[in-house]
Amino acid sequence: MFDFEKLDVYQEIKNLNAKVIAFIFTEVTDAYINEQWKRATMSIMLNLAEGTGRIAASEKKHFYTISRSAVFECVAIMDVLRGQNQIEMSKYDEFYSSYEKLSKMLLGLFRNVV
Repeated sequence: MFDFEKLDVYQEIKNLNAKVIAFIFTEVTDAYINEQWKRATMSIMLNLAEGTGRIAASEKKHFYTISRSAVFECVAIMDVLRGQNQIEMSKYDEFYSSYEKLSKMLLGLFRNVV
């Protein structure tokens, strides 16, 4: 098992991505938003994994920062969808709270890098 797979934050984003990607494929009709959201939510997971594999603390922090920034991007994309009434409020709230949790977990991970 790789180190990143042992992280709670990795398991959280893996589970959220399964839900988000299923939602995107069935509910998001705008191709641009569809691709941007998929790319951003996958970026959270991929940059977390890549950062975990880095040896230098500064490099780890760099990738954790990129991962957290992608969380913010996902929330902004959802805000656009909400403004266009393309996402139900219950689904928005579910995803929003999950992304908020991820943001806090990633910040904790960043702060704990020595």
